[in-house]
Amino acid sequence: MAAPRASERIEYVVEGGHQLSGNITPSGNKNAALPIIAAALLNEAHVKLSNVPRIRDVEALVELIASVGAETEWIGTNVLRIHARDIRPADLDPDLCGRIRASILLAGPMLARCGEVTLPPPGGDVIGRRRLDTHFLALQCLGADISVNGSYEFRASKLVGADVFMDEPSVTATENALSAAVAAKGTTILRNCASEPHVQDLAHFLIAMGGEIEGIGTNCMKIHGGRDLQPAKHRIGTDYVEVGSLIGLAAVTNSELRITNAGVEHLRSTLMGFDKLGVRCRIEGDDLIVPRMQEKKVVPDFGGHVPKIEDQPWPAFPADTISIAIVTATHCEGMVLMFEKMYESRMFFVDKLIAMGARIVLCDPHRAVISGPTRLRASRLESPDIRAGMAMLIAAMGAEGTSIINNAQQIERGYERIDERLNALGAKISRTPART
Repeated sequence: MAAPRASERIEYVVEGGHQLSGNITPSGNKNAALPIIAAALLNEAHVKLSNVPRIRDVEALVELIASVGAETEWIGTNVLRIHARDIRPADLDPDLCGRIRASILLAGPMLARCGEVTLPPPGGDVIGRRRLDTHFLALQCLGADISVNGSYEFRASKLVGADVFMDEPSVTATENALSAAVAAKGTTILRNCASEPHVQDLAHFLIAMGGEIEGIGTNCMKIHGGRDLQPAKHRIGTDYVEVGSLIGLAAVTNSELRITNAGVEHLRSTLMGFDKLGVRCRIEGDDLIVPRMQEKKVVPDFGGHVPKIEDQPWPAFPADTISIAIVTATHCEGMVLMFEKMYESRMFFVDKLIAMGARIVLCDPHRAVISGPTRLRASRLESPDIRAGMAMLIAAMGAEGTSIINNAQQIERGYERIDERLNALGAKISRTPART
């Protein structure tokens, strides 16, 4: 399956009001697959990755690593083989880099293999400024020289281990530094680093290749770099943000879903957040069950105060699930404050929900008050980014009438064949153009 053309526009027509039922397995974690694919460039030997989501961002990154000399082959529906035996510091396609923010993840591995790389500005979701300074500071500590002249130019005669304090726990900067540190000579300590499940997944992949890493899952990791790398196999972990999306979908459509292989060990903060909305799940082994026809009554704070759901660095409530929680709250009885701290434009999609009948007050770029329940009306919608797009798809599935979602290719950047998978549960979603 080739990466979709940048100009391709996709439209979903969504008939609302249908209850869903059945089992669904979430895809592999997009935010783990991207840094792992980039880190495969560190290794001259074969790498085999399974449970890789076949989504737009992944396809674009696979094209990018192939453009610098890596051999890539899909040997199964979600199985990718990479052989980066010969890598060259070629010019990277600015169009591909402009589609995805993950192109910045090539900086650390390309520095390690080639000693240089020039990256066009990365793209991705339009959710506010996403600074790259933490990437630069971490790589400079490891020996890189960086200049900015339209593109970002990285040079390093060699990478050397260092004690690195990151000025913020940036996920992608941690991933870049982690990959570079595995290749650097000596010991690196990453302090104030991110510890999300996808960062942990990358660390386990680097260990599978022969790296030595301590402190996985904490905000201080120690990497003993410069080890010889070896052929490796690795399975991408479950996408816990997709699990959160499915919880919200089940609640909004009054459906019962069994989410199989849900990665329940990473769901504590997600389940706690939905619990505040009166949406409760139960765990059965590795599966998560969202019961049908829930009470969906917002639980006030002690003293009857309006509760707050806020995102924070892991292990707190995930930033990528805030959009899903907002649309879920429109169907819940009571009032709740959503506080999105990380991106100043992520909440601007709520005007679409307000047009559908939601009672939402956008206090400022980071805070919104939702009062429910509201029966939403069908509308014509535009998907601004991956998570807001999924939130609007959920809203359309719970609304009265038929909605149209334009720019749905944004949703498909993060959710694999989501229309087909939801239709198998009883949804009514048609896609234009149809899949081939």
